[in-house]
Amino acid sequence: MKHRASLSILLTAAFLLGACSGSAGPGSGTPGTSGTPGTPGTPGPSGSPPTATEPQGLNGRTFLSTGIEGRVLVAGTRVRLTFSAGQIGAQAGCNSMGGPYQLDGDRLVARSLATTEMGCSEPLMAQDRWLADLLDGATIALEGDTLTLSKGGTRLTLDDREIADPDRDLLGTHWVVDGLVSGDVVSSVPAGVVAALTFSDGRVDVEAGCNQGGGGVEVADATLDFGPIALTKMACGASAMAVEQLVTQVLTGEVGYVIEAGVLTIDAGGAGLILRAEP
Repeated sequence: MKHRASLSILLTAAFLLGACSGSAGPGSGTPGTSGTPGTPGTPGPSGSPPTATEPQGLNGRTFLSTGIEGRVLVAGTRVRLTFSAGQIGAQAGCNSMGGPYQLDGDRLVARSLATTEMGCSEPLMAQDRWLADLLDGATIALEGDTLTLSKGGTRLTLDDREIADPDRDLLGTHWVVDGLVSGDVVSSVPAGVVAALTFSDGRVDVEAGCNQGGGGVEVADATLDFGPIALTKMACGASAMAVEQLVTQVLTGEVGYVIEAGVLTIDAGGAGLILRAEP
């Protein structure tokens, strides 16, 4: 089940957990100049203009790779494709790329995609380049919840995200804080600091970064309404206390939340938490 929070924090969460995943070095994470969105209707290599219609069944869906023939993906990575109103978003383990796409018969046309510029290991960078090439000219087929892209001896199979990686339950899942949102700034949790939430019926147990405790919470379809949170009174280092300050700020009163796959995003209006489900 999806629960909606504000758009700004959801975009932030997607960027943090998508564009940054698998990166092995520093990077700005901002759209780069290596690609700019193409123009819909630009003639393909065959010289005929692509069709101008949204492919039926793709709009508003996200697909995750479940199999590949003719190539081996970098260990620990998977391809993610999102389709929305003539735009395609793609990730293969390092950068995020996106731009307009169309169909020329059964051929996908998505060229000159804009991309972030994260610094990653060469295998991940090569995988990004391969995916960008695949998206421009691949034969595309959608059968129910399964999408296939074929080009140059490679066949990539993807399933609808809700099938391949279903939304986790809020209750009973151990949610570990990965990202801290303050205004427009997203930061990771400092090394060695642990913050986590576990929800049960009417209660949340809290590891706040330094201290532990919990309190009451009312869960609705799109909101969490926290009562007072009682914590132990230990003193910790500055980084742990800074995390705890933000966690307790977010867990105050009514806030919005969204769950997508194994990611929980809590939006307190200018502050928020991005959490991942821990098995």
